[in-house]
Amino acid sequence: MTATDPLIPLLAPIQALQSLIEQFNNQGIIIGGVAASILGKPRLTADADAMLLLSVEDVAELLTAAQEKGLSPRLPDVEAFARRSRVVLLRHEKSGIDVDISLGLLPFEIEAVERSQEYDIGSFQVRLPAPEDLIILKAVAHRPKDMLDIEAVIAVQDELDFGRIRFWVQQFAEALEMPELWTELEAIITKVK
Repeated sequence: MTATDPLIPLLAPIQALQSLIEQFNNQGIIIGGVAASILGKPRLTADADAMLLLSVEDVAELLTAAQEKGLSPRLPDVEAFARRSRVVLLRHEKSGIDVDISLGLLPFEIEAVERSQEYDIGSFQVRLPAPEDLIILKAVAHRPKDMLDIEAVIAVQDELDFGRIRFWVQQFAEALEMPELWTELEAIITKVK
């Protein structure tokens, strides 16, 4: 990491998230723009995102643990919101940076955590999804910035399992009735590789 790295302002919230992941037996991963910056090309991102393998029944415990790490709720009814949306909206108190934690329990999410690896980012390590799994997560999110992140990860990573990517993105495309999840990703893969 260099002094101009776009992740430097996010180091404290990333470290708090990583500590939270470790507290929950490494059953989680850092995702979003942070993961895309490490596995692809560095880019600016305004927040830090993670996914933890937890049920909505674990939200109260997660909120208590998060508070101990300096992560406070962004909403007055954060627990009720998390039970409905499966996303816990927090803010890192010292930096003011938003932190979103998705609650995952789908077979793909479980596999993504099982396949995750730790990466050094300066003075500590973070648990990230395998590059293929980040591409799958980004394909499902399907925003313009996600598609750019996918291009960057494909361009930087030499040995990707495109069969795994195709299988899971096609599964999500079918389940969500959004065939464009795969057709647009296939076009990116063809263009970049």
